[in-house]
Amino acid sequence: MTGPQSKTCATCGRVIAAHAVYYRFSLVLEGEQDLLDPSADLEGNPAEALAELVRRLDEGSADPGELEAQVHWERTGVVCSECRSVAVRMLSTPADDTGPH
Repeated sequence: MTGPQSKTCATCGRVIAAHAVYYRFSLVLEGEQDLLDPSADLEGNPAEALAELVRRLDEGSADPGELEAQVHWERTGVVCSECRSVAVRMLSTPADDTGPH
């Protein structure tokens, strides 16, 4: 029987020793968009607005796989303590902070 195996940090690539603390993560990013703006449709017909949206999607040149990649992304793995600290700091910023961009 062998002991615990070392792991590799998914962020920095550093080897995490078998006896060191590591952190498992699961991250899911799901894109959303409110496609029908009710304020724009108050005078119009909501059914017509939906039909127009479907028509634009049908006529679009985007590959379905590409569209899926834009709205759903998942990753799981382990990170070292240094990368965990960076992630927690980045994801804990106040809402009024404009962030990295």
